[in-house]
Amino acid sequence: MPENSPAPWGYCLYVPKDLRAVTVSRRTLRPILTVHGLIRLADTAELLATELVANAVLHTEGPAALRVGRPAGVLRLGARDADPQPPEPPRSLEELGDAEDGRGLALVRACADQWGWQPLSRNGRRGKLVWCEPAAA
Repeated sequence: MPENSPAPWGYCLYVPKDLRAVTVSRRTLRPILTVHGLIRLADTAELLATELVANAVLHTEGPAALRVGRPAGVLRLGARDADPQPPEPPRSLEELGDAEDGRGLALVRACADQWGWQPLSRNGRRGKLVWCEPAAA
């Protein structure tokens, strides 16, 4: 399918609360982007998906999901988790210095044109989706 195709598309990969899910999510993303003609975004998208899914797996209870789509002509990545609380606001990479924690959303903010979060609710279960739109290379 050509990159400029107007048809929206989307995928969702449900993953368990397991650190190996981060690698599975990252390795699933590149083939999706390849078949949709977006391979030029793969490196940045893999970094962003890794950070989003890692946050969902490490900092929340229950399973998570990687969402990948192009709903309106722009690539959107997201991680769904079972915690309805908003993510901590990211600090800048300069503020973090050599800190080992807290870099995930700072990297997302630095490498994405936009990012945000939205509460989710389905069948009485609450959670959230943290999403971003990678900067075009």
